Amino acid sequence: MSIAIRYFSKTGHMKRMADVVSAVTGVEAKDITYPISEPVDTLFLGSAVYYAGIDERMKEFIRSLDGSKVKNVICFSSAALLPSSYPQVRRLLEGHGIRVDEREFHCRGSFSLLHRGHPNDEDLMNLKEFVEGLNLQ
Repeated sequence: MSIAIRYFSKTGHMKRMADVVSAVTGVEAKDITYPISEPVDTLFLGSAVYYAGIDERMKEFIRSLDGSKVKNVICFSSAALLPSSYPQVRRLLEGHGIRVDEREFHCRGSFSLLHRGHPNDEDLMNLKEFVEGLNLQ
């Protein structure tokens, strides 16, 4: 099974989370400046909510994806206020004919003083367990 990991991170939170996914899967995590050029069975896509929406650069990355090269996307995200970026990401991906797995991982992210320190070690451990539980190998 071929796997790719892409993420967008303004604060470093999503990079930390992508590194956990990388450690479990053995696949290098890359930011969204690296296009998906080879076919992948599963794309782990890490996004965060900024001011109630996903960043425009993430939207551009999603628009650049070729549905014939990406079979399935598993989302992981963090946000201080919204429950998840999943609905926004899913709508965009499905609009390009890309299947989005119903399994997703989300945890609190920090914003100013709100949820300070998140994602924390417990959040990252929960992400590790989530990815291990997918049984993708």
